[in-house]
Amino acid sequence: IDDNKIDNFFHERVIKKAGVAENVISAESGQAALDYLTNVNSLLPDLIFLDINMPGMNGWEFIQHYKQLESKFNSAKIIIFTSNPGESDSRACESSKDMISAFLPKPLTVDGLNTLLEKLSK
Repeated sequence: IDDNKIDNFFHERVIKKAGVAENVISAESGQAALDYLTNVNSLLPDLIFLDINMPGMNGWEFIQHYKQLESKFNSAKIIIFTSNPGESDSRACESSKDMISAFLPKPLTVDGLNTLLEKLSK
């Protein structure tokens, strides 16, 4: 979930290049992602890569709405992405740690993705 089409395209290519997902679904806003999650009958995600700084609904607001979804829709692990990692993001991430599995700076790399998946599988 990222409002930047180029970031979505790039991250989608990294995920596909790493060969770790059969399907990659991108959303350009938190609301579009929530709409997808509540209206899809299949292809619920295992992981959600979420940008923090987005217009409209930012990443933290998405998480608050995501918590309200039925459990079948909100079972994915959330990976927070940001191009400006800082203390405020880290603190907010800590306060939502029940929903967040990792906190990563942009851009995603194949090595970074593989390291993340190793950590999540333990």
